[in-house]
Amino acid sequence: MSANRRTARHRRPHTALAIGVPLALAASGVLAYGSVFGLGPGEEEKAAAAEAPTWATAAADGFASVDALGQNGTYGGRGGRTVTVSTLADLEKYAGAPEPYVIVVAGPITMVPVGKEIKVASDKTIIGSGTLGRIVGGGFFLGQGVHNVIIRNLTIGDSYQGVWNDKEHDFDAIQMDGAHHVWIDHNDLRHTADGLIDVRKDSTYVTVSWNRLSNANKAFGIGWTPNVVTDITIHHNWIRETEQRNPSTDNAAHAHLYNNFLEDAPGTSIKSSYGNYARGSTRMLLENSYFQGMNNPVIRDATAALTQRGNLFSGTSGRNESGGGTAFDPKKYYGYTPDAAGDVPALVKSGAGPRSSLGKAAATNAAARTLTVAKDGTGQFRTVQAAVDAVPVGNPSRVVISVKPGTYRETVDVPASKPHLTIQGSGASRKDTTIVYGNAAGTQKPDGSGPYGTPGSATVAIRSDDSQLRNLTVSNDFDEAAHQSMNDHQAVALLTTADRIVLDGLIVTGDQDTLELETAAKDKPGRVYVTHSYVVGNVDFIFGRATAVIDQSVITLKKRWNGTSAGYVTAPSTQAGRHGILINRSTVNGDVSASSFSLGRNWHPGGDKTADPQTTVRDSTLSAAIKRTPWSDMGGFSWKDDRFAEYRNTGPGAGPKSTDRPHLTDPQAASQTVSAWLGDWTP
Repeated sequence: MSANRRTARHRRPHTALAIGVPLALAASGVLAYGSVFGLGPGEEEKAAAAEAPTWATAAADGFASVDALGQNGTYGGRGGRTVTVSTLADLEKYAGAPEPYVIVVAGPITMVPVGKEIKVASDKTIIGSGTLGRIVGGGFFLGQGVHNVIIRNLTIGDSYQGVWNDKEHDFDAIQMDGAHHVWIDHNDLRHTADGLIDVRKDSTYVTVSWNRLSNANKAFGIGWTPNVVTDITIHHNWIRETEQRNPSTDNAAHAHLYNNFLEDAPGTSIKSSYGNYARGSTRMLLENSYFQGMNNPVIRDATAALTQRGNLFSGTSGRNESGGGTAFDPKKYYGYTPDAAGDVPALVKSGAGPRSSLGKAAATNAAARTLTVAKDGTGQFRTVQAAVDAVPVGNPSRVVISVKPGTYRETVDVPASKPHLTIQGSGASRKDTTIVYGNAAGTQKPDGSGPYGTPGSATVAIRSDDSQLRNLTVSNDFDEAAHQSMNDHQAVALLTTADRIVLDGLIVTGDQDTLELETAAKDKPGRVYVTHSYVVGNVDFIFGRATAVIDQSVITLKKRWNGTSAGYVTAPSTQAGRHGILINRSTVNGDVSASSFSLGRNWHPGGDKTADPQTTVRDSTLSAAIKRTPWSDMGGFSWKDDRFAEYRNTGPGAGPKSTDRPHLTDPQAASQTVSAWLGDWTP
């Protein structure tokens, strides 16, 4: 163990910064194309000469900040070129290069094959651009001797292969074997086939801070070596919906865990078997952390030294241990100031995970592609629709409308002429930013021209290709009980009529016809990818003719306005020869009566005999609310003449194959996958 160490400062969570044109310009109403979306004469040179943003020069705290093994702390690719990547080939190229690089991941990158771990060389910073950077279906690998690496502000995971305690697929989000001086910070790590983080084979001088780890059997393993070498700091992480290794620390020389929030969330199928675990000859200091509902929150081997101080336990049960001698004093190696344990849940919930301010270009460049909305006037616009209106027709590249936390009571319509548009909430949670309105199909338009109709009732309508909604709540709060004299209570929260639409991290809530997924015309494609979202409703509340994937999401059933339980999850109106609605790796639940909801019914709009509706529900968990015969007829058409099936579903609402409950064969299921639905498009 090297004696050459230095003191590092404790880091607080980063605060999101709104980037846009000067407020004086916004207030004046001068929002011309050149001033908002383009750089004026000479501005490119000024931008290039501007001081690098703070995230590009950041260095680690904790053990990753210690000078040892010939490395002076951990600062990643600082001093090297900054490159922006959006393809797997470019990410591999720069991550594995011998030169230092700051690599900005500009959007989702899907690993091919699934489970691929990109090899990272020394002196690299890999950082997501705001909340857009995602590594889908794989992760990163840091091999023997790799050092001075920062991985920040990314969503990494989704390599799960359908086996909960998977012994065959070593697909991790971040794996290191013999690396040193590594900082893992402000990431969202979730849903892998194996561990979210593996620190193995004498990897050392590692700091893991301000991350969200969730929805996996194994969260975080440390050790797997007979040598007592690893020095690691783990602070301000939110670990939830994970069963084991939270973390498990084996033969670590010094393991300092503080201000972490471990939560066994109620109402989920995932139960913790244990929390923090000191194994072998580990010396662990565990302080000022908060354990909520965990089973066996703290355990240790008889050979390990584990010192606890200042931790709080709420609703925990089972083993809660310490002892084996005094662990160590971290302040001999670096400086830090722990937060009070009682403050940890709020701090970590609001501060952990990707930040919208990290990974962004300097302000001059960011203004070319980012518009900010804030109700209180601190942004460029006070309404979302005003920001949409300011986007030029035919915009050739991505424009991001960043919406500050608040409730925006308005309708939003993105026309087909404005593609490549992202509307995203800038808050820490999808609940922080809400767009809501209350029109129904039967609501009369203010101009007296008649009712809105079902599509016209939408709170938010996305009609442009290659557009996205992220980190928002979209709601239609039409009050059925108060309008019983009105006909046509369909009330859409979110409508899409375009191709290549991503709906990520949303809550979409309403009653009847919540989420309408259409195409611009019968002969037009309309692919929609819904992921890590909640969709809430009761009657036909996921419907339309689009090719739609609902992936790794929660579909929540709600009672009707009068308190009764009855409804249909889907109502596809798929055109013949196209794919319809695929519900994949998701959960269907809700506080409704048992056997009261159908998975779907076949919609032939206007009696259209050419329609061939399709819904497939696979690898999902179904609550007892689902009927034993889960498919229903609609409009005089038999569902058995259309395309409805299940595959490998579980839960009390699942059921065996029968003539009234078709199941796919394995060969059929191989052709009904996310990739088959989306074709040549990788969201």
